Amino acid sequence: MTQDYQRPIRSFVMRAGRMTEGQQKGWDQGFARFGHSYDQGLFDWDSAFGRRGKRVVEIGFGMGDSLLAMAETHPDINYLGIEVHRPGVGRLLAQALVRGISNIRVYAEDAVPVLTDCIPPATVDVLQIYFPDPWHKKRHNKRRLVQHEFIARVAPCLTHGGLMHLATDWEPYAEHMLEVMEAAEGFENIAGANQFSQRPSWRPETKFERRGARLGHGVWDLLYRRV
Repeated sequence: MTQDYQRPIRSFVMRAGRMTEGQQKGWDQGFARFGHSYDQGLFDWDSAFGRRGKRVVEIGFGMGDSLLAMAETHPDINYLGIEVHRPGVGRLLAQALVRGISNIRVYAEDAVPVLTDCIPPATVDVLQIYFPDPWHKKRHNKRRLVQHEFIARVAPCLTHGGLMHLATDWEPYAEHMLEVMEAAEGFENIAGANQFSQRPSWRPETKFERRGARLGHGVWDLLYRRV
């Protein structure tokens, strides 16, 4: 496959750091079973999972806690995680093997070319992005993942009626996300125009989120339907 996507501004920074022994073991033992790469070309959902089922993609799953919890709770759903930082991928794979979670597949690459070039159009039922880097300094706002161009590029992978689910604990980013999504063509705000949604039951509440709630910190969810 020839990659023709060029993005001069990245929404992430490749952090230095070695994998722990457990993360490396998870990578070594799990990637051959659960991993996919851009160079493999178009992603075949049914072949990758060996079955049909609801399809959920999570961009930037970090260390994988939420994705693991969702996959373990809903074994009938097919989850595809995309995370550029390999220690997080290694940890997720290690935990999936230990806990016997088999309904997860992963890409350890930049999500944008994967979504635009590898994921077939209209095949994703839910596209979720939880707590992306807010790039809170004004001069860094341009690095935020959720931008008009990004939404326009990844929207075609969603099915008709598919959901875009965003969540952040940084209020200025929440307001930015709302502005972007309200202007996005082909999306309907489930909560109503210019409204945030309540946290849906399927998004696990993290320890960090619970601690923030005790300190009075907010979390904002946005749910948009592809129409």
